[in-house]
Amino acid sequence: MPGKRKETMDIREMLRRLRQGESNRAVAEAMQIDRKTVGRYRTWAAEQGLLDGRLLSLGDLHRLLEETLSGPPPPQNTSSVEPYREVVINLRDKGVEIAAIYERLKERGYQGSYSSVYRFVRNLEPRTPDVTVRVETGPGEEAQVDFGYAGRMIDPETGELRKTWVFVFTLSWSRHQYVEFVFDQKVGTWLRLHRNAFAFFGGVTKRIVIDNLKAGIARVCWNEPQAQQSYRECAEHYDFLIDPCRPRKPEHKGKVEQGGVHYLKRNFLGGRKPTTITQANRDVLRWVHTVAGQRVHGTTKEQPLARFEIERETLQPLPKSPYDLAVWKQVKLHRDCHLVFDHAYYSAPFRLVGQRLWVRGGTREVHIYTNDYQLVATHSRAGRSGQRLTHLDHLPPHKVPGLILSRDSCRQQAAKIGPATCQVVHGLLAHRPEDRLRTACRLLRLHERFGPERLETACARALRFGDPAYMTVKRILEQGLDREALPTTDPPPPAVAFVRSASELVGHLTGGVSWR
Repeated sequence: MPGKRKETMDIREMLRRLRQGESNRAVAEAMQIDRKTVGRYRTWAAEQGLLDGRLLSLGDLHRLLEETLSGPPPPQNTSSVEPYREVVINLRDKGVEIAAIYERLKERGYQGSYSSVYRFVRNLEPRTPDVTVRVETGPGEEAQVDFGYAGRMIDPETGELRKTWVFVFTLSWSRHQYVEFVFDQKVGTWLRLHRNAFAFFGGVTKRIVIDNLKAGIARVCWNEPQAQQSYRECAEHYDFLIDPCRPRKPEHKGKVEQGGVHYLKRNFLGGRKPTTITQANRDVLRWVHTVAGQRVHGTTKEQPLARFEIERETLQPLPKSPYDLAVWKQVKLHRDCHLVFDHAYYSAPFRLVGQRLWVRGGTREVHIYTNDYQLVATHSRAGRSGQRLTHLDHLPPHKVPGLILSRDSCRQQAAKIGPATCQVVHGLLAHRPEDRLRTACRLLRLHERFGPERLETACARALRFGDPAYMTVKRILEQGLDREALPTTDPPPPAVAFVRSASELVGHLTGGVSWR
């Protein structure tokens, strides 16, 4: 039968009318088709015995049409890849990509095109349709979260245009939404947005479906994804389950993809002039209540706000206190016994130098843990970038005195030892033009080796002989001269004081110089 075949449903209706005795003209007028077409189908129906007896079902009629009215398949040209069929099959079974197969065929003399190889392989591997199943959840069961690029907005602090992202939190049952614009997608921002969304809805869903962004997911995996430690702690605080969608499968959170981010871009952001991000956040929450929440949703056929009044009662209650916005991060402890977290420096025990430690940075405190989550340090949160917070017991004991390079602390420590030590230290600190602060610290450290009483006596002896230097005090202590009595007569002037007698010179060769 020449010409394009009619739809099976139309042919069945035509047969029904012909079986009732209608003329070709009447059928043609009723169905708005050509009378000659009706005549051709009447002839075909008579040949098949369809004008009387049982009217065929649509399925049976379609099969009969395919068998009797479909022409032979058009002739197909043989692919240029056909001589290499076995080679292609073997390579494909080994997982070789089509581009690599094309290169291997060229090595074997193939002169055809890449597109021919591509079509040949695809014909060998017919694809199954990509089928999706819409899953509807009950009220309070699920929420879906997504980030989307929102163009540029004005930073109210600097007045500059900056890139912004929109955070959309959609309740899966009611389709009610929380929306907020931000300048970054950091972990802290991600946690704060969740806290804001829960406060906005006045409750928490049992499960949250998220994309595999770094702020929420540490390890992307089809079967066993791993959430960020910070996000895990947030989920425990609010008692919800984290449900990462499968990689490269955005349809798994289609409620927020299509009905959230894309809808917001088409509606709220469409044709909008750049404003401050603060103004945009005020406007978008108004839009959520007056536009997005009031529309009749295409799937539910109800208004999201109306459904939310029902869903509100099924949400889990908020905890007594909001989440602390604690951020977890794994960092290395450097040789100076400090690690870097949020642009500040925090100390940890020196025995852990070189190891990777867990840092939990809360609003007020920073906690440091070993890799097996043993707490080893607690600090107040730094108030500014570059601030260094140090616990002295985290440092090697022999390094601690050298760290206290404060003139006041040196004077205070010297005063505790004695007046002679205090006078020597004051002299060192007053020296010009060299800075003798480190020298004063080294002198004070001599009390660890020799005791404060001997150090005080050595300083008094050095002062008696007019040489209150660090090396002088040290030699007096090392040679035990501090145990000898000081002379009762005034010592000679400095130019003569160090002229040695023969006995003193010999004493020097046998054990050291003596100041008497």
